[in-house]
Amino acid sequence: MGVQRCGSSVLAAVSGDLDEGADSELQEVLDGFNGYERDLMIDVHAMRSMDVDGLLHLLELHRRAELRGVRVLVVGWQPQPQQLMAQVAGIRGPGTATGDRFALPGFRRLIEERAHRARNLAADLD
Repeated sequence: MGVQRCGSSVLAAVSGDLDEGADSELQEVLDGFNGYERDLMIDVHAMRSMDVDGLLHLLELHRRAELRGVRVLVVGWQPQPQQLMAQVAGIRGPGTATGDRFALPGFRRLIEERAHRARNLAADLD
């Protein structure tokens, strides 16, 4: 993950796969905040894939940032992460714009709740 700072804004670029191992890298983004940052842009255009654990880590980063008064914007959604969020949220149909809804608190809570259920169900099946 690459991080760039410019004044009160931070750009975090996610690449590769966002999965269960991403928590520490995402946490480092917020740990590097000094209190003056007001905007966090997360660029996911180079993210190849995301699983339910990665989605939960991204949602948690978003929640923690907002608790600090930081505005979060996720840009560059790719088809696989969009499809995963639509599947978790129960939204049918190709090309659903779930990434556009990511910033809405109600949608984030819905998808977080359903992602937890999906992860727990998968763990029960193992």
